[in-house]
Amino acid sequence: MGLTLEKLALEQGTFRLEADWTVPQAARVAVIGPSGAGKSTLLAAIAGFHPPASGRILWAGADITQLPPGDRPLSVLFQDGNLFPHLTVAQNLGLGLSPRLRLTQAQREAVAGVLAQVGLGDKAERKPAALSGGEQSRVALARVLLRARPLLLLDEPFAALGPALKAQMLDLVDRIAGQTGATVLMVTHDPEDARRLCPLTVVVADGTAAAPTATGPVLDDPPPALRAYLRG
Repeated sequence: MGLTLEKLALEQGTFRLEADWTVPQAARVAVIGPSGAGKSTLLAAIAGFHPPASGRILWAGADITQLPPGDRPLSVLFQDGNLFPHLTVAQNLGLGLSPRLRLTQAQREAVAGVLAQVGLGDKAERKPAALSGGEQSRVALARVLLRARPLLLLDEPFAALGPALKAQMLDLVDRIAGQTGATVLMVTHDPEDARRLCPLTVVVADGTAAAPTATGPVLDDPPPALRAYLRG
């Protein structure tokens, strides 16, 4: 059993979004829909940053609805990567293991190992400003790999990258998720990203985050709200 949104309702002013579905563990799910439909709000609720008006969020059968964000079994990757500019790459990763950066030898070796895995073994002492956009994205992915949480939420983290580099990042997510067995939910505005990484897709439109369905068929013949958005 993976992630369950049980009769979930999210509200903000006049906005309301409902979801009632389950995805199995290790699933890879794209979240796509018109701008303002509630895609990021849905991820924020799962992450614990937006309390639901009603309903429950469960992981592996356990109710996590009331857990604070830091206690939830997940990692979130945003578009800006959330790297601290005054810290080195290695220190940015080390913060995920020790808030005071008092790492054991084993933890330092783990940091070095994941940096090597994402092709940044020689950039450990660089500051984020000295890295390219793609390299910063790989640092953020390395941090996710180091945390090894079972649920990975991606909120358009690669939207600012060019097509070739974005494809590399998606393939790296694919590899990392394969290694860790993580369940992935990825907000995207690009149907090709969904096709590349996610066999399942949730369409968010008209106040509903619909149950996951096969990505190819729903993008080949999208519902009206999604069709209008994709053609716009």
